[in-house]
Amino acid sequence: MLALLCGAAFTACNDAVSARSGASPAFHGVDITGAEYARTLSLTDQYGQARTLADFKGKVTLVFFGFTQCPDVCPATMAELAQIKAKLGADGNRVQGVFVTLDPERDTTEMLKAYMAGFDPSFIALRGTPEQTAATAKEFKVFYAKVPGKSPGTYSLDHTAGSYVFDTHGKVRLFVRYGSGPEALTADLKALLAGD
Repeated sequence: MLALLCGAAFTACNDAVSARSGASPAFHGVDITGAEYARTLSLTDQYGQARTLADFKGKVTLVFFGFTQCPDVCPATMAELAQIKAKLGADGNRVQGVFVTLDPERDTTEMLKAYMAGFDPSFIALRGTPEQTAATAKEFKVFYAKVPGKSPGTYSLDHTAGSYVFDTHGKVRLFVRYGSGPEALTADLKALLAGD
């Protein structure tokens, strides 16, 4: 039942984004240029440094919310971005991956360092208190909820599986649904890099 509810929440969120913004034919992702959300982000990275969206100006930045114990969506998203970044060659240096943990209780800074290193050493992982995490997720309209595990004290997380893409000026431009494919994301990143 929970899975059905979560699936409905994801669909409703995506439909609402599409209805408000209207997808631009220039992009494969949902064009949310000018959105009144996903405008602020202020958390600490895996090295203990305070970070905001302003730190990534000059780069096309992809922000994804997840957790390190995620079995499929999270590692697949980060691995896909790392592959795209590498294939872009010199332009890949102008692409920034940002992973925001929704599980600060288990995702320590050391764990986040190791997790990011497994994808691309330039990727940044952000972490906050549970309260900061909730506020950031609300700012980005990201859904997440604990799902009890099979043994006492264990849990997983259901969460929004899309990514937000910011242009080189630090403005949110796209919402990219999970499973859109590397070709579509590559084309969108190239378009944003060319529009700088």
